[in-house]
Amino acid sequence: MQQIYPDLWQTRVEHPFSGVSTHAYLLVQDTGNILFYNTGLQQEYPQIKALGGLAYQFLSHRDEVGPSLAEIKEVFGSKLCCHKLEESSVKSIATVDYLFYKRETLLGNIEVIPTPGHTDGSVCFLVHADDGRKYLFTGDTIYVSNGIWESRVNGYAGGSKSDIKNSLLLLKDLEPTIVISSASIGNVPFKEVSLEEWRSAVDTVLQNLS
Repeated sequence: MQQIYPDLWQTRVEHPFSGVSTHAYLLVQDTGNILFYNTGLQQEYPQIKALGGLAYQFLSHRDEVGPSLAEIKEVFGSKLCCHKLEESSVKSIATVDYLFYKRETLLGNIEVIPTPGHTDGSVCFLVHADDGRKYLFTGDTIYVSNGIWESRVNGYAGGSKSDIKNSLLLLKDLEPTIVISSASIGNVPFKEVSLEEWRSAVDTVLQNLS
């Protein structure tokens, strides 16, 4: 793992498909450490333990499901959380402890934002860090592909173009300072953005979807 911000650590890269890179991210905070997305790398566990363990694992959508979900719960005693429309995919591997189904704030600083479109149960998370940073975990709703912002609709998983357009319009009104996807093509898994850059990125994706 490597520390990328004072309270945020990134797991080593995995390549589930050719050309696709994925990472998980550990947010270290007093209300309980959270792992966003998923990692299949057991060698990351000692570092997670050294950083205080794991209270929660938040999944953004079903593509993050893998055998490690059950293992992470067993090793850390953490609570597994996902959207209710993704539960059927997740519970085939591990018991789900908390279901997202509406926009809400958890642990005082994490906004859960349902963003259907990539899949019908996709979720984004906006984290308000103590130092003023705002991490937006976007899953696969919006990501960087070889330097270009893109989105993807998984029709086989309930995704739709109309839903993802509405979700992107919702995200456009946020004011993130760092955008962190669960997968990327190329070498840009996260990106610092100004408000203008973010809104331009979303507009570009919306234009391409049209």
